[in-house]
Amino acid sequence: MAVSASVVDLTATEKVFIGEAASNAIASEANRLGASRVFLMVSRTLNTHTDEIDKIRRALGTRVAGTYDGMPSHAPRSAVLAAAAMARSAGADMIVTVGGGSITDAGKIVSLCLKHNLRDHDDLEPYHVYVDDSGAVIKPVFEGPDIPVVICPTTLSGGEFNTLSGATDEKIHHKQGYDHPSMAPASVILDPALTLHTPEWLWLSTGVRSVDHALETLGSLQSNDFYDGQADCALRLLAEGLTRVKRNPHDLEARLKCQVGVWQSMIPIIAGLPMGLSHAIGHILGGTCDVPHGYCSCVMAPAVLAFNAEVNGERQRRISACFGQPDRAASEVVDEFIRGLGMPRSLSEVGVKRDQLPHIAEYTMLDLWARTNPRSISAAADVLPVLEAAY
Repeated sequence: MAVSASVVDLTATEKVFIGEAASNAIASEANRLGASRVFLMVSRTLNTHTDEIDKIRRALGTRVAGTYDGMPSHAPRSAVLAAAAMARSAGADMIVTVGGGSITDAGKIVSLCLKHNLRDHDDLEPYHVYVDDSGAVIKPVFEGPDIPVVICPTTLSGGEFNTLSGATDEKIHHKQGYDHPSMAPASVILDPALTLHTPEWLWLSTGVRSVDHALETLGSLQSNDFYDGQADCALRLLAEGLTRVKRNPHDLEARLKCQVGVWQSMIPIIAGLPMGLSHAIGHILGGTCDVPHGYCSCVMAPAVLAFNAEVNGERQRRISACFGQPDRAASEVVDEFIRGLGMPRSLSEVGVKRDQLPHIAEYTMLDLWARTNPRSISAAADVLPVLEAAY
């Protein structure tokens, strides 16, 4: 029997700290990387309502060069540029992000802005990924950033492991990707104690986002045994961990299981496996409709599973098995799991209007992962039935 060939791309991330206090790990990385001007990009809530960021400042001492805590959801260009201006003025030689997915993405893009002296809205235009008229994904070629980024995530969306980051062009309300191998962080710090401050809805919904990474890996017709193994373990860890945290928010072991599951769920993506329609639609729901990142998968994943079942139904059996229900349809199992976490399950619940669906479908075709869906997608008309099913 012929062997199918594939290539696994590795990133430049050098360390992942599992279960160590963020302040200790960040100080250790500043020492290792020789940083003397550390710029902090952090959650405003953590900065103003907890002592977590003060712990980091104390650990870094005189090396703290400045703090930015104003990043809105979906990382609008204007906010990214404002943070970059502060980092530039501070003479930053290392960027540390502490917070959710938008802060994570913004920190990596700030490092790009510093490298290329990007200051205005249109300066970012030549650097984002786009889809041309033929459907080909175009990744601009440019020199990557050289200021190291250290990321301490407080949610479960997984962008900390990715070389790809998203920022929203406010002029056209479109979230776009920026990708370069050097945009991978130098290190990632998984501190479950820090996540006790994360609101339940945000923790659980972003957890479902990483569940979706595993779902679209196990459903992909381009996957391989390595990717499948990572996604299988990720799905089991996330299913157990999220359920336990829902039951007991102070279960640190369960929180760390979730964080490790996120890492595993991201390995196929960062290694080169394209995702499918749930992720493509999710990017548009976030940037265009301002739907929170995690909610996008909560409302779309079961509908996409049902849509794809006619072409990858056999592969979806492994998804059901990860939830201990191998004989049920994956779309039903995942729907039940998301409902059990108390998350929204329809586009209408997250504020999307029915008259927005055609626009969402059109923008979905501009996403890099629309055409890598297992069931062929060639036009906006192919996307509309999935959106209707999720409405």
